[in-house]
Amino acid sequence: MKFPYVYPDPESRRLREALAEDSGLESDYILVGCGCDELIDLIMRCVLDPGEKIIDCPPTFSMYVFDAAVNGAGVIKVPRNPDFSLNVNGIAEAVELEKPKCIFLTSPNNPDGSIISDEDLLKILEMPILVVLDEAYIEFSGLESKMKWVKKHDNLIVLRTFSKRAGLAGLRVGYGAFPQSIIEYMWRAKQPYNVSVAGEVAALAALSNPTYLEDVRDALVRERERLFQLLKEVPFLSPFPSHSNFILCEVTSGMDAKQLKEDLAKMGVMIRHYNSKELKGYVRVSAGKPQHTDALMDSLKRFY
Repeated sequence: MKFPYVYPDPESRRLREALAEDSGLESDYILVGCGCDELIDLIMRCVLDPGEKIIDCPPTFSMYVFDAAVNGAGVIKVPRNPDFSLNVNGIAEAVELEKPKCIFLTSPNNPDGSIISDEDLLKILEMPILVVLDEAYIEFSGLESKMKWVKKHDNLIVLRTFSKRAGLAGLRVGYGAFPQSIIEYMWRAKQPYNVSVAGEVAALAALSNPTYLEDVRDALVRERERLFQLLKEVPFLSPFPSHSNFILCEVTSGMDAKQLKEDLAKMGVMIRHYNSKELKGYVRVSAGKPQHTDALMDSLKRFY
C-alpha cells in the first residue's frame, strides 16, 4: 500500500516491472519520468554540452526547441515535406555538415499525425547521431512500439507516455527505453523522487486494465475516422490523414484560420490554431466522443 506521506520509490521498481511486462523489454532498459517532458530535458542535459546542436523537424512538438534553448544548445531545423513526411536527405546533409549530437523524431507526429516508416527510421539510425523517437501517440496508430529496438541500436532512445494512452496527462507519468550505454548516465542525473506516489499508483492501475484501455482507444480511433470523413465534406477544410487522436486541417477558400478558431470558441467549440510559419493557415481538431464530433459539425455548418 502506498501512502502520500511516504516518499515514492526513487527507482519506480513496481512500475518499471509492470512496463517491462507490458512492452516485452526488460526493466533494466526502462526509466520513468515526470512526463516525457522531464525525460526530454534529462536526455539533453546528459548528452549535450552548451553550443552543441540538435536537429528538429518542424512542424513538430515544440518542447524539443524549448529544452534545447534551456540547455544552451543550437537547433538545426530540417523542415518536413509538404505532406509532413521527413526530409531524410535533408537530415543526412545536416548531420554531415553540422555534426549535431541528436535528432528528435515524433511518430505519430504532433500536430499532423503522420508516421515514420521503418525504412526511413533505419536510414537515420545508420547516421552518426543519437535518435530520440517520441511515441507519445503510438497507441492510436495500430503500430508496434520500437521500444525493443534499443537492444540492437545503441543510438536509439524511445519515449512513451501515459498522458494520452491512459488519460493521465495531469499526473505526469512518462517513460523511456534506453540502450544500456546511455541509461546509466540518465540514472545519475535524474531527480530521486521524480514520479509521484499518485502518478505511479494511477499508471499501475492503468496497466492492470489493458482491456479497458484498448476499448477506449478503439472507440477513439473509430471516432477519428468518422470525424475525418465528415471534415472532408467541409468546403473550406482540407484534412490530413492521421494516425493519432487529432486531425490537422488546412483552412482554404479564403477562410481565416485564426478567425475560424475564435468564431467556433464563441459557439463553445474549442479547436487548436497555430501561429508558427510552417502551420500558418492550419487548425487541429481532436477526436473525442461522438457528441463532440456532432457539436463541431453543427457549428461548422453555420459557415456554409
